Amino acid sequence: MEHDKSEEFYTRLKEQLLENTTWPSDYLYKFIIPTDEKRIEQINNIFNNTGAVIESKKSKKGNYTSISITVHLKNPDEVIAKYKEVSLVEGVISL
Repeated sequence: MEHDKSEEFYTRLKEQLLENTTWPSDYLYKFIIPTDEKRIEQINNIFNNTGAVIESKKSKKGNYTSISITVHLKNPDEVIAKYKEVSLVEGVISL
């Protein structure tokens, strides 16, 4: 996920989350990153102590790892805060 996602993007996301979800709710994050234990650990640490269920799977050739994270959050602001934290991890792509 690029660091330079605009506030406009996050504003739109927040509006969509408010319209389509009853809060608090479980939220599913999906990320793809180059396979690198340090990067995977960075993402895991962001969701540490949140009760998140984290699943990861390497691509066929092992070059990339997909990470799915399901976590119970109170509101859209918490969803966006985690996206912003994860965006600081080098090479991460948010789906």
